[in-house]
Amino acid sequence: MRFAIFHRDLERLLRLGVMAFAGLLLSSAALAHSSSSSYLTLSQSEQQLVLRADINLRDLDLLFDLDTSGDGRVTWGEVERRSGELNAWMVQGLTLGESAKDCALGPVDLQASEHADGLYLSAQWKPVCPGLTDLAKARFKLRYELIFAQDNLHRGLLKVDLPGFQSSAVLSPDRPQAELTAEGGSALAVFGRYVVEGVWHIWIGIDHILFLLSLLVLAPLVTSRGRVTQWRGVNKAKPALHDVLAVVTAFSVAHSITLALSVLKWLEPPADLIEPAIALSVVAAALNNLVGWSAFRRWRLAFVFGLIHGFGFANVLLDLGLPARQLAVALGGFNVGVELGQLAIVAVFFPLAWLLRHTAFYRWVIVAGGSLVIAVLGVVWTLERTGLLTL
Repeated sequence: MRFAIFHRDLERLLRLGVMAFAGLLLSSAALAHSSSSSYLTLSQSEQQLVLRADINLRDLDLLFDLDTSGDGRVTWGEVERRSGELNAWMVQGLTLGESAKDCALGPVDLQASEHADGLYLSAQWKPVCPGLTDLAKARFKLRYELIFAQDNLHRGLLKVDLPGFQSSAVLSPDRPQAELTAEGGSALAVFGRYVVEGVWHIWIGIDHILFLLSLLVLAPLVTSRGRVTQWRGVNKAKPALHDVLAVVTAFSVAHSITLALSVLKWLEPPADLIEPAIALSVVAAALNNLVGWSAFRRWRLAFVFGLIHGFGFANVLLDLGLPARQLAVALGGFNVGVELGQLAIVAVFFPLAWLLRHTAFYRWVIVAGGSLVIAVLGVVWTLERTGLLTL
């Protein structure tokens, strides 16, 4: 009799999981593959300005169908055959100006460069800006509009590295233009800019979000020796809030530690290890919800895996182009932004979970079905990030 009941419960759970997984997998896979970044640098070499743009060949292939051989990879020969077309496209979407006057970009030098997520096309120009004599008084304006029409999550990560003039900016569909002055690199301006980027990163990081939600979803339920689907909702908010606070605090402390260690170059594990590990943490947190009474304490999981997520945050922060002289300010701003973004997610999730905590829908669909779906997604991401699966 007990086996029959368990079999029915399991069958019901699997049906819910499959139905939810179908939609979530498609949307999440699309999100995971569509967002990307380009790297922009404004520097000086031999008394000349140098503007460089590194654009992922994967993005260019989607736009220009560069893989003419159809073998699933873009070769440098295939890029060179379209170099004129690629340069014209980049020039029309990339504008540098100084003191309200456009700079002439001049001839382009195209090369291939390697980044953590693959091969990039590096385009380099030596702009000539009329009337520019003193970099310390320069008022640059850079506008970047490449790829935004095809991917609204795409970002242009700009770093300015000039004598006495260091700055950075993140360009997006809503903010395609950056105003760059030596005064704009003040500590307050840098702090505010990196707060915004920290908030944005946690909001678009679906793996970070699902990891956090997996750790919070059981907070409104009373732990018992029965199956998770039989746990009842708590009657008072205090224990649930304590549970949420423990998880959020443990995660925050842990990722702050490794974020600082990595940015300060004290500990730098490779990205090809960290990204699969983050995906595995999502699997572990979700499956832990289904174990029931013998599950690990969730705040401990938050701390242990939060250390890994901190390295992931650091990789993003380093990609943004940190100002060397204001490293601590940028690091602090980004970390504050991550915390604010995390608290905003909790502020949306917890009231909804509290309202639904006594319902079968919450136990079966949100807790059990949702955890199963998240675990499967985590497995898919792990296989993708280790190169064992291509979607």
